[in-house]
Amino acid sequence: MKATVKKYILDFKRPSGTSRGIFTQKETWFLILENDRKFGIGECGLFRGLSCDDIPEYEEKLRWVCDNIKMGKQRLLNELRSFPSIQFGIEQAFLSVTSEDPFVLFPSAFTDGKDHIPINGLIWMGNQDFMLDQIQTKLKEGFNCIKMKIGAIDFQSEISLLESIRNRYSKDEIELRIDANGAFEPGKAAGKLQVLSNFDIHSIEQPIKQGNLLKMKELCETSPIPIALDEELIGILEVARKEELLRTIRPQYIILKPSLVGGFQGSEEWISIANRLGIGWWITSALESNIGLNAIAQWAYTLKSAMPQGLGTGGLFTNNIECPLKVEKGYIYSDNEKTWKSNLIESLCI
Repeated sequence: MKATVKKYILDFKRPSGTSRGIFTQKETWFLILENDRKFGIGECGLFRGLSCDDIPEYEEKLRWVCDNIKMGKQRLLNELRSFPSIQFGIEQAFLSVTSEDPFVLFPSAFTDGKDHIPINGLIWMGNQDFMLDQIQTKLKEGFNCIKMKIGAIDFQSEISLLESIRNRYSKDEIELRIDANGAFEPGKAAGKLQVLSNFDIHSIEQPIKQGNLLKMKELCETSPIPIALDEELIGILEVARKEELLRTIRPQYIILKPSLVGGFQGSEEWISIANRLGIGWWITSALESNIGLNAIAQWAYTLKSAMPQGLGTGGLFTNNIECPLKVEKGYIYSDNEKTWKSNLIESLCI
């Protein structure tokens, strides 16, 4: 088996803001396997500034994977615990090269185009008019679950946006999720959560920065809004540490981004512990191209969660890879009238 890796830069259609800054581009790497005239492809979706494997030696480690691909999937995964995004690319690539169709990793009613997955509509940070315009667009598109990133503009303006939504739509009509990306100061977080509770918020992701376990535990015990851990999970790689973290903080939910937590295997470790502790969860993409998003969506479907997942990022880029994935009326599904048509795919996989 031969392995190669190629870097690709995704360009955002418009600058997209979070409390960590504004994104205009997102780099990613494709791991290509060739075996007996078959090819497989996986995406190593490093997230600069967030991934725990964002280190100077990252590309060197990718080359090491190519040189040692004959070790096989499980040995490579065991060796690469500290590189969760590379683990995820390896999982995808090995599933792809051994599948009848290299883009169907988990055959199901979803990949057959007979079923779909509910997803949330993502609202990026920006000024009040920009965020309101996004909200109105998502509602017109038929989403009944909205995820709004907060922390980039003043808190009162964000409250005004939430108020405008709730004046028009009840919690039974629109589910509101909030993502703070750790933007609240620990000493002010409880007060802000109390204010936000007036708007029937489903949950809030990562109200304070990760690493402050005792304060997060306190917030999870007292918050009038259910708290979901996101960044808190990054870099927690051993099963024992995962269990210790969840038993300590006891969040209401965890959010799993396979590129950041060790792919399918790492995510399923979190899910197993969460299920035992009565903690809810859902799956979210992390700005992968459609290669990674396709893999995440297919796998997420097999988990049979009824909750809206965070899989609506495929339309963010000008130069994404054309694929059968389609978002419509708050669902993602596979449109079997479409195929993987892209000069990029051909150049990568020939």
